[in-house]
Amino acid sequence: MNFLKVYQQAFESALEDFNQEKSPQNLYKPIEYLLDLGGKRIRPFMTLMAAEAYGVSFKKAIGAAMAVEVFHNFTLMHDDIMDKATLRRGKTTVYKKWDVNTAILSGDAMLIKAYQCLEKYPIDIFQKLTCLLSKTAIEVCEGQQYDIDFETRPDTSEEEYIEMIRLKTAVLVGCALKMGAIIGKASEEDQKAIYDFGIQLGLAFQLQDDYLDTFGDPETFGKKIGGDILKDKKTILYHLAIKTGEEDERHLLQFLLGGNETIDDDEKINKVKSLFESTSAQSATRDFIEHHSDLADIELEKLTINEDQKNHFRDLKSWLINRTY
Repeated sequence: MNFLKVYQQAFESALEDFNQEKSPQNLYKPIEYLLDLGGKRIRPFMTLMAAEAYGVSFKKAIGAAMAVEVFHNFTLMHDDIMDKATLRRGKTTVYKKWDVNTAILSGDAMLIKAYQCLEKYPIDIFQKLTCLLSKTAIEVCEGQQYDIDFETRPDTSEEEYIEMIRLKTAVLVGCALKMGAIIGKASEEDQKAIYDFGIQLGLAFQLQDDYLDTFGDPETFGKKIGGDILKDKKTILYHLAIKTGEEDERHLLQFLLGGNETIDDDEKINKVKSLFESTSAQSATRDFIEHHSDLADIELEKLTINEDQKNHFRDLKSWLINRTY
């Protein structure tokens, strides 16, 4: 995907301008620190891709792309506090490096700065972009609350889990793509289709994350395998195992992920992985990822863009659902 290199250079340059020294330092340094940790930058690149697909220079979408990335990192800053995470992309999390109050306030500032990134657009475009970002922001909060609720609920269903990740992850992917389409003045039909493409792509993306957390290669995944298992998270692997497993397998899995066991971490991870394999949840998850990939293809075919542009989105989709990190 060589075309992303051009986006990366332009976006990183804009990010340097965004991170220019500001005062008070204890408010803005944590923001700069988090944004400089990097990451895939896939969401802002999607905004640039979508704008260019509709005949507009990607440079005109840099502001919206920045809004998406700043908003995304705002959610990460607050998520780390709620999850009591000590590392983010291999580095100390903001609240651990500074303190909780600083991380909360800097996160709040990031949310405001995300909206400010949209102020450069004409009023009609600005209104559409801000309405979309507001809708997405409240949905992400809803998804995060569901995620918190599910940690203590033993009876969550597969359907509830998919809705949770749609809200927590997929809607921001849809938002990123639709923002680019809005800037490119795409038709209402195309705006809906590219948003729905993003929803299906976002679901496949998160399901791949679920899979890699248990069955990824530690060398390429970049962190210890089994983190979700140790946190007793009931990901799609759990739900598929419960659906297809024998009674004794279901009971053992519920016990292992019920917070009541006393076995050590490695034994817990190995036993849960073994159950995911014996119940065919591992292979079923791969099938589920492909299912949402196929649904994304259906939405992609609705777009009134040329085949070369569609191929760019296909290449991106293929990389996202087959990545190893």
